[in-house]
Amino acid sequence: MRLGCQFRDEDLLRLALTHPSIAHEQDLSTPHNQRLEFLGDAILGLALSQHLYEKFPGADEGVLTKARAKLVNATALAAHGRMLDLGSYLILSRGEENSGGRARPSILADAFEALLGALFLDQGYQLTCEFIVREFDSDFAEVLSPTGIENPKGELQELLQAKSPSAPVYQLVSAEGPDHNPNFVCAVLHDGVELGQGSGKSKKAAESEAALAALKKLRGGHGPD
Repeated sequence: MRLGCQFRDEDLLRLALTHPSIAHEQDLSTPHNQRLEFLGDAILGLALSQHLYEKFPGADEGVLTKARAKLVNATALAAHGRMLDLGSYLILSRGEENSGGRARPSILADAFEALLGALFLDQGYQLTCEFIVREFDSDFAEVLSPTGIENPKGELQELLQAKSPSAPVYQLVSAEGPDHNPNFVCAVLHDGVELGQGSGKSKKAAESEAALAALKKLRGGHGPD
């Protein structure tokens, strides 16, 4: 599992991965991950709210609320659970195992939140917040941007193709850092001319930031028309 840290209390990690079906199959007193899920949900909301507030100072409450909702919906959380391969480590009842529980989105989303709750208890808020921001880094560029542009790459392409048939081209400039905390730098070019560079924890995020830089340059430093 790609966490980038070592749990001090491995029992907490095990509990985060234990589905409630175990209690129904074995013993109703068997502990499972629902309490940690409750805690993780609160930690996730706080960490994302803080990061969105700081990263997008020009966004109002409604925009920030909408962005956070996109980040924490069950589909998005299940995707993060899959990226961490939580399904392979889940502790399930035989019934859930046989019915495909390891790949069920609702179970993966719950386990991801429970993992955050366990990480908070084991490592504290700061490390958990850093983990959350790292995991959601590429998503921030998709749900919101400092200029209010939700799809900077698409908007840049529309702007450029209104003047030229050529599409923008994205190139990876550099990729540094450890696997659990990488930093990518990408450039966007049009007709061989570099329009901007951007960085992020994924190539996708770096390309979005490069597109934003290009839009700002083409519009003379201003936001969307």
